[in-house]
Amino acid sequence: MHRIEPCAPYLPRRASDTNKYDYGRVLIVGGCVGYTGAPTLCAHAALRCGAGLVSVGVPEAIYAITAVKNDAAMPFPLPSADGKLTADALPELLERLRRSDVCVLGPGLGRNAALTALVQAVVLRSETPLVLDADALFAVAQDVTVLDRARAPIVLTPHDGEFARLGGDLSGGDRLGAARRFAAEHRCVLVLKGHRTITAWPDGRCFVNPTGNSGMAKGGSGDVLGGMILALIGQGLDPGRASVCAVWLHGRAGDLAAADKGEYGMLPSDLVEQLPYAIKELGAGEG
Repeated sequence: MHRIEPCAPYLPRRASDTNKYDYGRVLIVGGCVGYTGAPTLCAHAALRCGAGLVSVGVPEAIYAITAVKNDAAMPFPLPSADGKLTADALPELLERLRRSDVCVLGPGLGRNAALTALVQAVVLRSETPLVLDADALFAVAQDVTVLDRARAPIVLTPHDGEFARLGGDLSGGDRLGAARRFAAEHRCVLVLKGHRTITAWPDGRCFVNPTGNSGMAKGGSGDVLGGMILALIGQGLDPGRASVCAVWLHGRAGDLAAADKGEYGMLPSDLVEQLPYAIKELGAGEG
C-alpha cells in the first residue's frame, strides 16, 4: 500500500510552444432527461485540469440545455428516445471514439436495457481508453466479463455500493484487499471512492488518498473526478498515474472549497472552481 504524495512531479508540463491539440481530444458521453448536470460538471472539470478539446455527447432531448451550460466544451446531440440514448447512437460514438484520446462514459446516462447493451458494445469495441462511471458501471455489472474482453485500457470509478454490484467483495471490511484483487483479476485501474479513496492498479499496487472531506459527499462530486481523470489521460499520463493524481487533486480542491465555504455548504461546482488553485499551489506543470 502507498499513501499518495503530492503529484506535482507527474503532472504534464505545459510548454510555451504548444496549442490546444497538444493537450488531448477528450470525449464525455452521458446525460439524460433529469440528469443534465452530470456531463457538464465532468466537462468543466476536464477543462480546469488542462484538457485541450472537450466534446460532450448527450441525448438530443437535452442537447439545447447542455449547449447553454457549456461555453468552452463542445456539446453534440446523439439519437435518443424517452430522454435517453438509443442503440442508434453506437455508430457515431465509435467514430467519435476513434478520433479521441480517451472517453468517460456514464455520467447521468440513465438505465435501461438499451443503454446496457450500448455501454457493453462500446467497452467491447472501443480501442480508445475508457473511464467508466455511474450508470456505465451499472451496465457493466450486468455482465462483468466484458471488462476481460475489452480492447482498450479501462478505469472504473465506483463507490462501495457500485463496487459490490460489480462483484467486489467488501463483506470482510477489507476495502484495500478487495480493490487489489478486483483490479488484478480484471486488468483494470480501479478507483474505489469514499473516505480515503483507494486507487488499485492491475499490477497489485494500491494507493490510499489522504485528501478530501465530508463536504464532498454530494451528488456530482464523482462527475468532477471523472472529468479530471479524463483530462490527465488525454494529456499523456497512463491511466493508473492519471487516476492517482486526479484523486489527490480532487480531494485537495475539496479541502480548499471547505476552507472557503464550509463542508455543509460547498457544492461540486466549488470543487471545479478550486481545481486551478489546487494545481497552482503545487507549482506543477507550468511552462
